[in-house]
Amino acid sequence: MTPYQDISTEMVFKGLSRSIGATPLLAVRCNFRGHERTIYAKSEQLNLTGSIKDRMALHVLRKAYENGSIQPGFGIAEATSGNTGISFSAIGRALGHRVTIFMPDWMSEERKSLIRSFGAEIVQVSHEEGGFLGSIAKADEMAEREGNVFLPHQFSNLANCEAHEESTGPEIWYQLKARELEPNAFIAGVGTGGTVMGAGRFLRSKDPTIKVHPLEPKESPTLSTGCKVGKHRIQGISDEFIPDILDLGSLDSVIQVSDGDSILMARALASQLGLGVGISSGANFLGALLIHEELGPEAVVSTVFCDDNKKYLSTDLFGDEPIGEDFISPEVELLSYDTLRRSCRTCSDLEECRHWVDADFRDDD
Repeated sequence: MTPYQDISTEMVFKGLSRSIGATPLLAVRCNFRGHERTIYAKSEQLNLTGSIKDRMALHVLRKAYENGSIQPGFGIAEATSGNTGISFSAIGRALGHRVTIFMPDWMSEERKSLIRSFGAEIVQVSHEEGGFLGSIAKADEMAEREGNVFLPHQFSNLANCEAHEESTGPEIWYQLKARELEPNAFIAGVGTGGTVMGAGRFLRSKDPTIKVHPLEPKESPTLSTGCKVGKHRIQGISDEFIPDILDLGSLDSVIQVSDGDSILMARALASQLGLGVGISSGANFLGALLIHEELGPEAVVSTVFCDDNKKYLSTDLFGDEPIGEDFISPEVELLSYDTLRRSCRTCSDLEECRHWVDADFRDDD
């Protein structure tokens, strides 16, 4: 018997939605280059499988059910660098689907083990077989060969952006609004581009002057060069090509941070504040600080902590990392963080709340 076989699909989606999204917004205080600063970061490691990709996977599958692209009994095949595969594996299995994940063979062992733990099959793709682009091609080939296979196509599916336009962006806006704040800038590392495009689009619909910055590894500036250049260790971003859904022309300047600097920053967030986040979260925090310095000490800059540190136990996040000459993490003195967690007056608690847009918020405290 497949999971939830005796429960309607809509009931399954309702249950899943209560475990995904509506995450706290963390106000992280620190000293940096002579000023006390606050960076506002969505705590996305608290989603169902521990990453922001749960939002996208849930929304993409819901839209696919609504338009008939997927039906009970279909398989799901996706190319991914890890977190998306974990999300589709868990959510796909909850909906009763067979899931096959195509991913580069250099991703962390934790990612592979988590995907397998959710009952999905992994097909690893080597550099010689095309890496990320090869993974996409192999997923497409499987769908053509077998039939009745849904392809989320996260790098080109506009529902990816829509997920963050309808959830991540509104949550940031209204959680800040509850503290009588409005964001001056939003920054996020680019894997598919869904987060920065979707959340940025919503925030700019509220205030067109808000800066929206994509972030990339300094060691592999794919966005800046337009092609794969170098190697980096920030898993989940800069996947060797510019995704179709990313419109760089509509965004502000690309921010670059070093992967080693990001590792040290993620470690500091865990060891000093107890925030167990992944390497891309360290990168986003550093990028947000650079934008904050540019805009001034009173600026309100928001970002996302994409996932948790448990997916990186076998990586350099838990090894020795030398301090580079251009690193900025040693200049950061973390102080404390506050948690902005809000619900609207219509709903009794945040887990039930889906009325972010134009809602009347109150303090939970």
